[in-house]
Amino acid sequence: MSDLQAQEYKNFEAIKKVRNDGTEYWAARELCAVLQYKKWENFDKVIDRAKLACKNSGHEILNHFPEVRKMVEIGSNTTRELLDYELSRYACYLIVQNGDPRKEVIALGQTYFAIQTRRQEVADYFNQLDENNKRLVIRGDIKQWNQMLLEAAHNAGVITNQEYAEFQNAGYMGLYGGLTVDDIHKKKQLKENEKILDFMGSTELIANLFRISQTEEKLKKDKIYGCNKATATYYEVGTKVRKAIEDIGGTMPENLPRPQKSIKQVEKEQLKKLKDKNTKLMLDE
Repeated sequence: MSDLQAQEYKNFEAIKKVRNDGTEYWAARELCAVLQYKKWENFDKVIDRAKLACKNSGHEILNHFPEVRKMVEIGSNTTRELLDYELSRYACYLIVQNGDPRKEVIALGQTYFAIQTRRQEVADYFNQLDENNKRLVIRGDIKQWNQMLLEAAHNAGVITNQEYAEFQNAGYMGLYGGLTVDDIHKKKQLKENEKILDFMGSTELIANLFRISQTEEKLKKDKIYGCNKATATYYEVGTKVRKAIEDIGGTMPENLPRPQKSIKQVEKEQLKKLKDKNTKLMLDE
């Protein structure tokens, strides 16, 4: 990301406001300035096009473009009422999509609000999933991050299988208060061929995903080299994730309940449902 991109992204974040109920919005007149529109009248036309796009996409305009009235001073003892909007993220996205494409800041805004809108869509979708489907999603993410962590660890000097086993063990020990992989395996009452990550609920999986992703990033960002240093880093990140859980009053990962079904069982059931559904559709045709 260039310095210009970074600064503009900060500008979009700086004017974001959060209501008491946790919902966020951007004041249209502040966004007008950030997008370098000198006249409100010109920006208001962009808002009108964005409203139309909102309507055509099946969304309620008032949910994304609620009007507010503000009294401002225009002279000595004189005030005037000004129209403003409390724009949702989606409204901002539509505005930059309909803005002047010649402005570089508009292009940057399109990227920023597209990414943020997509993140929210993903979050909303994830929150609608039941527990087992959440586990499937996070477990898939962990597999990908573990592959990236393996590469980062190798580049940092963790070479042999034995070294990598010790490296992985350190990450677990940091997050699980000193418990080793074998300790966790026994605590969860797993069989020899069963994997720890396959018997975690979504909350426990998220904690492990965080320690894995943050370690991968730290190894690369800090250019850590040496097997012992990399292993110590994994332990350190694990302890910090554990401390964060403690600080917010969360349940320690080793005390979270073990799901009855493994990820493999859940996946097998989901695939069977999908196969049965497809079979029924073919019969219907």
